Amino acid sequence: MLHDHGLWLPSNHSVAKVARTLGIPLVISPLGMLFPWTRRHKPFKKRVAWGLYQRRDLQSASALHATSWQEFEALRALGLRQPVAVVPNAFELPPEDLRSPRSNDPRIALFLSRLTPKKGLDSLLRVWRALRPQGWRLVIAGPDEGGYGARLLKQWQVEGQDSAVECIGPVWGQEKWRLIRTASVFVLPSRSENFGVVIAEALASGVPVITTKETPWQEIEHHRCGWWIDGGDEALSVALGEAITLSGAELDQMGARGKVLIEQEFSSITMARRMIAVYAWLLGRGPQPEGVVVD
Repeated sequence: MLHDHGLWLPSNHSVAKVARTLGIPLVISPLGMLFPWTRRHKPFKKRVAWGLYQRRDLQSASALHATSWQEFEALRALGLRQPVAVVPNAFELPPEDLRSPRSNDPRIALFLSRLTPKKGLDSLLRVWRALRPQGWRLVIAGPDEGGYGARLLKQWQVEGQDSAVECIGPVWGQEKWRLIRTASVFVLPSRSENFGVVIAEALASGVPVITTKETPWQEIEHHRCGWWIDGGDEALSVALGEAITLSGAELDQMGARGKVLIEQEFSSITMARRMIAVYAWLLGRGPQPEGVVVD
């Protein structure tokens, strides 16, 4: 059994060739790389790869792994008909000893992700500029890809914005968990997301989340632990405007509901068991598991 993660790279193609040559069952996790927005990013190279090998590699897989039902629909829309296992990503819960107290002066709205057009940072900065919330600071963290974040922030400085926006670069490990815990609200207005691990990490840390319906996080709405909104500046402005008017206690209550959601439904142990059941089924050693679609 081979399980390959990602698409487009020569290494991904090599794994598919080895599986075909040796007759080994292959599971491929596209990791959101077949969503329409993502396919439109650097489209020429992807069209070439699709025609040369990527479509065939996907069609030769024993099963595909989607991290959400939105990703499942994207796979079916491309005509990929083999079994799909819908299993969310697994991740570790935050360490108990890294739960830093939240800042109340000023409160912090946190954006933590790669700084790319896909993540909607430009929309967040426009909305922040329009709202100019008193007693709040926007902290932007994450690796800057291709200088995109630097260009956005340079424009912010040219337009004479105040110092209530801080870009601190990438954070990892314990530093990341401490940073998340200082936030009063987490904001990721992404334009495309197959899962969004950082959303789960924020919820697991007891921080309410604002994110778009381009992410598969409708549970945020169902469990009242944040805002699951349409894309675009208008919806983001409404959600962020509501968040900054809530008291610290109200935001903490939302965050507590999010923490319960993650602990009950998205722990790494739960997800690992579900993937093991998928492997057993593909190898003929178990029944078809829940979440596997065959049609």
